[in-house]
Amino acid sequence: MILVSIVNDSSTVRKYKEAESFHLLFIVLCVNLYMQMKWGLRKMCEENRLLTRCLYFTASRFARNITKLAEKTFDADDLAPTYLYLIMTVRFHPNITQKELCRKLSIAPSTSTRFIDKLEKRKLVTRTASGKETNIALTDEGEKIYKHFRESLEVLFDRYSAILGPEFSADLSKMLHEASNKLEQNQ
Repeated sequence: MILVSIVNDSSTVRKYKEAESFHLLFIVLCVNLYMQMKWGLRKMCEENRLLTRCLYFTASRFARNITKLAEKTFDADDLAPTYLYLIMTVRFHPNITQKELCRKLSIAPSTSTRFIDKLEKRKLVTRTASGKETNIALTDEGEKIYKHFRESLEVLFDRYSAILGPEFSADLSKMLHEASNKLEQNQ
């Protein structure tokens, strides 16, 4: 009776009433459990197949995880990693135009304005107007932040390489870069 109450399936209860022995009941319950598990696995397999095949879902999930790791690694006050990459880009391209900065970082002009405003307020970059263009350059304080960030990049690479493996990490980074370039070209 206890076994029947565990399985709330009327067909199983009916089969139990028809069963002449405990062994037969056990077989009925095992078959029923097997069928429920098989159905559950089929649904789970379909869900996993759909999620792992979806580049949007998988890339977003990966981005959230790598962002958590990056934020733990980059100890730069309250600057998010995106600000640090902007500083790095300005470091490699002194007096870069805001338009070119947006292109290199794949960000909207309004986003870059917001970022530059914050960095300028913290005296990490300077902004100068040159005709219709705005040029961005690092300050000495911005240079210090860049040097610390550059060291942190090596730590980040070591951390995710320890998890994913160095060769896989390098290959994945290269493939993501190439895929991003292709997607940007076709938008």
